[in-house]
Amino acid sequence: MYIYILSPVRKLTDFRRKFLLKYAEGLEKAGHLVHLPLRDTPQDDQEGLTIFKCNRQAIANADEIHVYWTSTSTGSVFDLGMLFGFKKSMKLINRDVIKPTPHASFENILIALDEIYRANSK
Repeated sequence: MYIYILSPVRKLTDFRRKFLLKYAEGLEKAGHLVHLPLRDTPQDDQEGLTIFKCNRQAIANADEIHVYWTSTSTGSVFDLGMLFGFKKSMKLINRDVIKPTPHASFENILIALDEIYRANSK
């Protein structure tokens, strides 16, 4: 299976960077192909268009999207829109820290999509 890991790239704490690299490594050891943008998308694009094009292609090709969500990552918001547009199956990696809100929010969308993923994975 080809898995795209949607996650922040900039302003990552050392803990989150290590977590994401280890998570990707675990998927690869299990036999999956993985695209982790912080590792696999060239980040030297001044305007960001090449980064978005690379990620768009990886999302389009992915069988599944695994999401590590932080509300402060604007790139993740952009990628989430592509995930939704491509109608991709989505697993929320850090579900334990994502809290529902009493109003429409990305958190509520992610929780709902993750519940669909988990129900279909049984």
